[in-house]
Amino acid sequence: MLEHLPALQVVLPLVCAPLIVLVRRAGFAWLLATAVSWVALVIAILLAARVLEVGTISYAIGSWPPPWGIEYRVDALNAFVLVLVAAVGAVVMPYARISIAAEMRREQQYLFYALYCLCLAGLLGIAITGDVFNLFVFLEISSLSTYAMIALGQQRKALVAAYQYLVMGTIGATFYVIGIGLLYLMTGTLNLADLATRLPAVMDVRPVLAALAFITVGIGLKLALFPLHQWLPNAYAYAPSAVTAFIAATATKVSVYVLVRFYFTAFGQTLVFDRLPFGDVLLVLSVAAIVTASLVAVFQPDLKRMLAYSSVGQIGYITLGVSLANAPGLTGAIAHLFNHALTKGALFLLAGGIALRYGGTSFRQIAGLAARMPLTSFGVVLAGLSLIGIPGTAGFTTKWYLIVGAIERGYWLLAVLIVATSLIAVVYVWRFVEAAYFQAPAPEAPHPGEMPPMMLVPAWGMVAGCVYFGLETSFNIGFAGQAADLLLRDVR
Repeated sequence: MLEHLPALQVVLPLVCAPLIVLVRRAGFAWLLATAVSWVALVIAILLAARVLEVGTISYAIGSWPPPWGIEYRVDALNAFVLVLVAAVGAVVMPYARISIAAEMRREQQYLFYALYCLCLAGLLGIAITGDVFNLFVFLEISSLSTYAMIALGQQRKALVAAYQYLVMGTIGATFYVIGIGLLYLMTGTLNLADLATRLPAVMDVRPVLAALAFITVGIGLKLALFPLHQWLPNAYAYAPSAVTAFIAATATKVSVYVLVRFYFTAFGQTLVFDRLPFGDVLLVLSVAAIVTASLVAVFQPDLKRMLAYSSVGQIGYITLGVSLANAPGLTGAIAHLFNHALTKGALFLLAGGIALRYGGTSFRQIAGLAARMPLTSFGVVLAGLSLIGIPGTAGFTTKWYLIVGAIERGYWLLAVLIVATSLIAVVYVWRFVEAAYFQAPAPEAPHPGEMPPMMLVPAWGMVAGCVYFGLETSFNIGFAGQAADLLLRDVR
């Protein structure tokens, strides 16, 4: 059984989705989705432990040896991503029972859990597969299920947000598949490891350079790389709360993983960052994302929209680390996949609890929140400190490695900019503090208590993680460092 864990990682949630549709009972659907999420987490942890013990794991689907057959390949980088995706799903599912019941009609609820299982299978498949066309298939499975989950939101604007995401996501997928088609034309293989050995012989051929450009734009749309991020704010703001927390913590992170894998494993650091100006372009776009999106977040009237624009800026920090293409920068970028997933997952879970009790998350509605939901308010503050990058939080470790990476490159101004842009985060986090702690509630405001324990405990679990992984960094920084060393080992 242990040798088949890579296949089980994807097959279990994929099989559960049609089973949920056949049974059509919300209680059964939630129970099965929750069980599958926790089993997926156990499998991901076992795979990560196995990678630490023996190194890279290769699993041939149907006993067809690679590169002729589809290969699942697990190393330090995608083991880290697998644990991230599965852990977020395992935390979100207990929370989802009450949240989804409050936001959807009962006859829709089983559909949500079926779509969630499909999305989970797609995201795990993207991370584990070693075949670039199989990656496209999983990318579409996760994307199509995400569009439908967003459309299940209560407001009509959720349909518009889902449609925007559908259009932009389809364009991104088209660009990606054109790119891998060009790669197959020039190399005759779709296996990622095999591509890495065959591409150097044709690296200067124009179709290969075009493929790199197509893949960059296609995946850039999926990960909301500035200025290709227009789908993200509405998708996060109008999706059901559990959906927002799940996709904000996983979907864009998995897309960043894909971009990193192509840049460093398939095409190689020398072509992407030394011979072509991709590093410089990515650096400029990252800085623009950090500054612009963070400033836009300051002026949002709603907590969820503020957090959505903040996510665009935080993605900028991740791609900034990738653009530095050195060990500290890449370590910071990979670690921030996990750190930001924890932080933003916690914030959106807490925001969902506020929406449940207050009927919305506008700053006008949540005035005086701290007196009525003190644990929720304090959780938002702690997770907000991680978003800023205060020492002792997970977010600080990211900023530290990015600053070290910038200094190692000789970019002193960039190091100063990383610190300065954290002050913008202080401003928009302070907006919540001001509304919750220093403003009087409106006379017509409801008088709710805390969100239900089944929602509060998972949210606070992520908040605690923001602090724990800021103090104990052996997993997030340790694994990220190993993954960065793996990517930078063979410079070509």
